Amino acid sequence: MKTNPLRIAVIGTGAVSTGNYLPLLRDQKNVVLGVCDRDQSKAREAAETFGAELLDSIEAVAKWNPTSVLILTNETVRFEVAMEVIRLGVPRIFCEKPLVAKLGQACVTEDDFHHARTLLEAAKKSGCQVAMNFNYRSFEQTVTAKKIASERQFGKVIQVAGQVHYACWSHCIDLVHYFAGSIEEITALSGTVDREGQGGILAPDVVAAFRLENQGTGTLIGTAAMKWQHPLYEMIFTFENGRIHMRDIDGDLEVLAGDARTHERYSMVRDSSRWEHYGASFRKAIPAYLDSIRNETEPPVSGLDGLRELQVEAAMKRSIAEKRPVRVQEEFPLI
Repeated sequence: MKTNPLRIAVIGTGAVSTGNYLPLLRDQKNVVLGVCDRDQSKAREAAETFGAELLDSIEAVAKWNPTSVLILTNETVRFEVAMEVIRLGVPRIFCEKPLVAKLGQACVTEDDFHHARTLLEAAKKSGCQVAMNFNYRSFEQTVTAKKIASERQFGKVIQVAGQVHYACWSHCIDLVHYFAGSIEEITALSGTVDREGQGGILAPDVVAAFRLENQGTGTLIGTAAMKWQHPLYEMIFTFENGRIHMRDIDGDLEVLAGDARTHERYSMVRDSSRWEHYGASFRKAIPAYLDSIRNETEPPVSGLDGLRELQVEAAMKRSIAEKRPVRVQEEFPLI
């Protein structure tokens, strides 16, 4: 049976869009592409390069009757763009991470959480489904770690420890949720010196201690100071019956299996760069999202997952400002 093609409109033609999304979407079967950017020359170039229809405004995107609109703009303007797209009645939107960050991903504020919640409430009212891309869930080591923890019955996470470059910050907060569940209470401190990192990120270090809703505990350190050539994140998840250590996009995965008394190491092949592994995660995440549309199922990563990430960042900022523990779910309730 022949199915109608998916009409995918992409708003934003920056490096992530043209490097990871549009090449992949162009090669998908039964997908028709449209592109839009406020920089018309960039939009025209992307349309020509990827065989997409040029859409000269957000209104034109809505009139194009898209199956889904991928909002790949800079996070600083994503809220306004998404709200306009929702207002125009599209059935689905898909956003890059973080869902909203008016001052940039290293400077999330409480207002960003409230704006994101407003966005999701507007989407729910209009019947628009919101999806996200936390593609670190699609890294090979993440997939392997999740499978091992499940198949070997490691049980619940009782401790988390993470050291993270701000370029990976929202992803790693999402990984805490993905492996360990929601955070109940958090206490955070900020450094007093702004540190400048790759890509012009300028922000003070942050350290947070938290208690999970399952009564496990954890710590996270965020910084821009980690060298780009070094691992950009390290996450350790201690379960009731084992421990998993994930290191960087292409780093080794270490597994300590308590019952088996083994220490295992899973390594990536060394003929690929970090960024090839990064690109490979999109080749898993995006087709999975398209399949959810075709199958009329929930997206692999929802807008609510994006709000949960911002919920934690907002709670950190309040804890820093007010010098006290913050009850995350009470003070920043989700929809």
